[in-house]
Amino acid sequence: MKPVSLDSIRIFLAVAEARSFTAAAIRLGVTPAAASKAVKLLEAQHGVIVFVRNTRRVALTEAGGVLYASLLAATAQIDDAFTALTRFRERPAGTLRLTVPRALGALVLKGLAPRFQRAYPDVALDISLDDGEVDLLEQGFDAGIRLGQSVAQGMVAVRLTGELAWSVVGAPAYFARSGRPLIPEDLVRHETVRYRFHRSKALAPWTFVRDGDSFHVETGHKLVVNDTGLIADFARSGLGLAYLPDIEIAQDLADGRLERVLESFSPPTSGLFLYFAARTQSQPKLRVFIDMATAGDLLPPSPARYGEAGYIT
Repeated sequence: MKPVSLDSIRIFLAVAEARSFTAAAIRLGVTPAAASKAVKLLEAQHGVIVFVRNTRRVALTEAGGVLYASLLAATAQIDDAFTALTRFRERPAGTLRLTVPRALGALVLKGLAPRFQRAYPDVALDISLDDGEVDLLEQGFDAGIRLGQSVAQGMVAVRLTGELAWSVVGAPAYFARSGRPLIPEDLVRHETVRYRFHRSKALAPWTFVRDGDSFHVETGHKLVVNDTGLIADFARSGLGLAYLPDIEIAQDLADGRLERVLESFSPPTSGLFLYFAARTQSQPKLRVFIDMATAGDLLPPSPARYGEAGYIT
């Protein structure tokens, strides 16, 4: 059986309440003939007469009365559903889905997520840890956090942090065994632990700067990982040198488990950005997250860096 259209239901209810096809048609902005046709089609589809008509009045049949009572309850539920929908426009509610990088994203959200949920208890956070590129709309995310160079074109990007320092680091045991590189080109003779992007499968470049010009060094490697936390673990174990954000390994640097090399050649990189599609930013749940995320420092201070002569830079 062909389903009844919502327009037919709307017309049936209006005629039942007005007891008149003409009055119902005026109320709905249609012609009396269109209203009458819609009701006749409904009756024909279901083989039941719902109205008794004469020149003076329109009345519900017994079957029509039962249908009216049932539909009235159903439409009340529909009205309630759309009323409930307005809460998404008027106050933050619902689920906010975020994609964030594993280590840096976890550092950002470690403090931000608890504060956000205390302030907005009607918003649930659904957080996915992923270092690769993610299509927000295709995969159903409201927003993402990435380094600036990783934000997809066409997205609105809001800065969350300042520039982040990255360093080549190794364990004291590694340096005791293999020595220290003095210039970036020395890295070709060292073991390194490299990061591979999950989707593109490319190795993340090791970028350096000399006399204002940036350049990459393609290192030898026996270990390739797509998780920076595991890369740091391997570096701490003395398996090779790693290229990591200082903020991620701050405690290792402070405790001496990892030591920097090539500091004068290591440039800062773009900081972290919150990004989202322009059409989604009007959602109250995302709007308040943007406001809180950009209200203050999200990361602890990076450990001091030292130049070749040992002075803080």
